[in-house]
Formats: sequence, structure tokens, C-alpha cells
Amino acid sequence: MSLFDLTGKVAVITGASRGIGRAIAERMAEQGAKVVVSSRKLAACETVVEGIRARGGEAIAVACNIGRKEELQALVDATNARWGRIDILVCNAAVNPYFGPSVDMPDEAYDRIMNSNVRSNFWLCNMVAPQMAERGDGSIIIVSSIGGFQGSDVIGVYCISKAADMQLARNLAVEWGRKNVRANCIAPGLIKTDFARALWEDPKILEQSVSNTALRRIGEPDEIAGAAVFLAAPAGRYTTGQTFVIDGGRLAGLARGD
Repeated sequence: MSLFDLTGKVAVITGASRGIGRAIAERMAEQGAKVVVSSRKLAACETVVEGIRARGGEAIAVACNIGRKEELQALVDATNARWGRIDILVCNAAVNPYFGPSVDMPDEAYDRIMNSNVRSNFWLCNMVAPQMAERGDGSIIIVSSIGGFQGSDVIGVYCISKAADMQLARNLAVEWGRKNVRANCIAPGLIKTDFARALWEDPKILEQSVSNTALRRIGEPDEIAGAAVFLAAPAGRYTTGQTFVIDGGRLAGLARGD
């Protein structure tokens, strides 16, 4: 069996209609996983599903607003009803409705970021981990950000939420490890997605990011997907409680003072 074979596994991926989530869904399907593509807009999810099926994969679309606990439970229930299990959970969906200094941030924006980026992951992981533990196997992957290692004068609370996601993965790893349920984070650098458009479309921010990145470019969504496949597959079966930084060498450069 290939170290990256996901045949027979069922993967639920939030925020999977575009960007990093879509790339993860497509690559996991290529490796044989049955994929649940989820985001708020059903039509966008169905487009991804159609592409996966056209390439011979198995997938379904389930709309879900991660900020609503009942919709997260409905996502879990729909997956169990269709395929009877969840082997892989990828918490990718996130929000950042505010760009600017924290001192001017409305309370509503703070609540939305922390509730969507941290509490929703906490809820969903706690809904799925018990069934993984019953079978003695499972992989939880939370998509964080290198922002969790850095401060920011424009996306500070987003960075706080992403640091919290790293700790959530560590806690899950400790709580569920004895049942062979693994939990890890992926921390991307600046990736060319719609979500990060405000950053990479700003010439000043883009130039600063590229100049401080060892590979001298920003990343593509597909360059994150491989790590997710690794963490979900047999290749990652002894990896838990970790945060994988995939940033083209951005943090390495900053560590040198560049």
C-alpha cells in the first residue's frame, strides 16, 4: 500500500469550495478518499464535486455555516448518513472581516473572528473525534497560518485566532492520542487565494512579503494540499500535535533579521 493511499477513507473538508480547501479536497480525492466538500454556498461546493467526479473521484456537497453549531452537526450527520464514518477532518474555513489596527476593531468583528476560527473548530472536532476514537483511528487537520507566530498591525486578532488553532491541535493530540486519533495544524504563509486577496493585491504588502520569503514568491493552494494528504495518510501515522509551516521560507528569513 502506498504511504499516501487514502482509499476507503472519508474526508470532511470545510471551506472547500475554493482556495486551499478546494485543493485539499481535490488531492485527497485523487488519493482515493471519499470527500465531503463543504462551505456556506451549496452551488460553489457542487462545482467542486462535479470536477472531482469528472476525474473519477467520489464526493458530495454539504452546505454549512461554521458559525452555527446546528449546521456543523448537520454536516457530521449528513456524512455519517451517506458513508457511515468520518476518518479525516480538515478544518479549513475561516474569516477575517476586519483589516486595520486592533484598537479600532469593533466588538462584532472580534467575536466573529474568534467564534468562526476557533470555537467552530472546537465544536466540530468534538463532534467527530469520539467516532474516530471508537474505531481507533483518525486524522484531524486544522489549517492555521504563520500569522499565529507573528504579530500584525492590520490582522492582529486573526493572528490571535490562528495561534489558538495551533494550541487546539496540541490539546486534541493529547486528549485523543491514546485512541490513535491524530491532530495537527498546517500554517501556510501568504497563498494566492481569494481569502488573502487584500494582502497579495496590495503592491506594498506583496513586495514586502516576497522580499522576506526565501523562495521570493507567494504560494499556490496546491502547495498546501500535499501536507494535508501526508497528515491524513499512512505516511503521517506517527505525527500528532504538530504545526507544519509551509511559507516558502518566510519565517526562516525573519529569524535571520532579513
